[in-house]
Amino acid sequence: MQKLVFFVGVAGTGKTTVAEKIAKQRPCAFLDRDTVGGRFVEHILEMQGLDKNDRDSEFYKENLRDLEYDTTKDICIDNLAAGQDVFMISPFTAELKNKTWIEEVLQASNKSFDEVDVKVVIVTLNDIETQRERIEDRGTIRDTWKLENWDSYETRVDFVPTVNWDIPEANILEFDNSGDLTDDKVSKLVEFIEK
Repeated sequence: MQKLVFFVGVAGTGKTTVAEKIAKQRPCAFLDRDTVGGRFVEHILEMQGLDKNDRDSEFYKENLRDLEYDTTKDICIDNLAAGQDVFMISPFTAELKNKTWIEEVLQASNKSFDEVDVKVVIVTLNDIETQRERIEDRGTIRDTWKLENWDSYETRVDFVPTVNWDIPEANILEFDNSGDLTDDKVSKLVEFIEK
């Protein structure tokens, strides 16, 4: 079966790092929403006279957020239709709550749940201070708003997203990415994806 694996979770948990480690052992179309839409979003924000790194503004949320996610989804659909395994990396918070979203993705790629094994890896950390430290350590300008408004950000973020898709519970894994990402941890994640 083809594999469609979502690596989800909030900023700083290490979604991309985890997905990259697994992709080295299991080739796939690797779709990080930040990479897919980042340049376009930055350009449009600058054209509007806004901070190119602000993903928390109302303008971004109303005009660009869905554009980024939908473009990533379209590339996923093309790859599924071509028979490729796909890794999708981003929070996907709204999409995970939408029961029909994953069904629409499969239908658009002319695939079914019998042909595509959908898995969700929820990347978490055991405490919010570790998350903040990782966000600070990576030094991305895009995270400035989060760090400057940490108290507000901390209370409004859904750290373990709800998954409303019609997939088996066994296909959803909450992975604590605290500490070192050892070869043993990566092997267990590969096993989860392959089973």
